[in-house]
Amino acid sequence: MPASPELIAHARDLFADIGEITVGGLFGGSALYVEGDVMFACIIAGTIYMKSDGTTQADFINAGSAPFTYPKANGETIVASLMSLPESASDDPDEARDWARLSYAPALKATEKKRIAKARKAAQKAAKS
Repeated sequence: MPASPELIAHARDLFADIGEITVGGLFGGSALYVEGDVMFACIIAGTIYMKSDGTTQADFINAGSAPFTYPKANGETIVASLMSLPESASDDPDEARDWARLSYAPALKATEKKRIAKARKAAQKAAKS
């Protein structure tokens, strides 16, 4: 289920300083994009999660964030690349902006990998034609 319009509006307000935010669907939630296709955050089950990687995850953990988890038949699965927005930033646009900026690098890295894979696939398809 996509995030509520109120929570999406709140997230747009929190992250307004980083640029135009667009919203798309994401496995039962809503993805937040900047620059069109860079997913830096998402909202799932009423929680804002920020993109992270091995270089940023400790910062999130130290601020009290938790990774996104979901249940599977064989147990809970953790998605370490998505960390909850620290509670202290949930009503503080300045702090939220700082977390969004921290999330931008891993988000851009993931997006660039997708762009390269998409271009490679298109080139292979064109070569077959």
